[in-house]
Amino acid sequence: MNGVCGSFSIFSSAHYLLTKDPDYLWSAMVFPLAGLMFDFLDGKVARWRKSSSMLGQELDSLADLVRLHVFYSLFFWYSISLKISFGVAPSLLAFVVGLRTYLDTVILTGFICCGLARLARFNATVALIPKNNGGKAKYFEGLPIPSSLVLVGMLSYWAKNGWIAGQQGVPWGTTTLWGVAGGRGEVHYVSLLFGCWAAAMVSKTLRVPKI
Repeated sequence: MNGVCGSFSIFSSAHYLLTKDPDYLWSAMVFPLAGLMFDFLDGKVARWRKSSSMLGQELDSLADLVRLHVFYSLFFWYSISLKISFGVAPSLLAFVVGLRTYLDTVILTGFICCGLARLARFNATVALIPKNNGGKAKYFEGLPIPSSLVLVGMLSYWAKNGWIAGQQGVPWGTTTLWGVAGGRGEVHYVSLLFGCWAAAMVSKTLRVPKI
């Protein structure tokens, strides 16, 4: 269901680009939140049933992955398994809202790839992280990818205030790192926030207490 929610978010974003119907934009922003709910529920259901398996452990991490051929008119991603609900969907939402320059898409693609790298490292190192008395890891190494919902919340606030492409425009504007304005060297300042978030996800020194 986490994967379902992420997929619906992506298709809702695409529908918004085609129709400009704000209902699709709001749907695209709500579905990742629903995906987070399902992401939390799986462990609770397993404990309630007093059952677990290696398959369940892998599904917890991989259920929200998909092999995608993404439309070139939005992004050009090679076919690769990517995090949907908390990686692809928020990045596509950022694109829909207005982060559409060449450098914006480079940063957003990096955001997705860092989410994938963070997932891979979590699966490889979770057994090495110190555990509490209940057998759970004491902390996350790097920023957990569901934290990207904070960015979705920011984009939702912008949409509510009309601070999106086609209306008042994205806050803080752009800067041109090279070339002329409107060229490949132009980037939105807010894209740098996505870049910093991506770096925090793959950080080896950042430790986030696990609640």
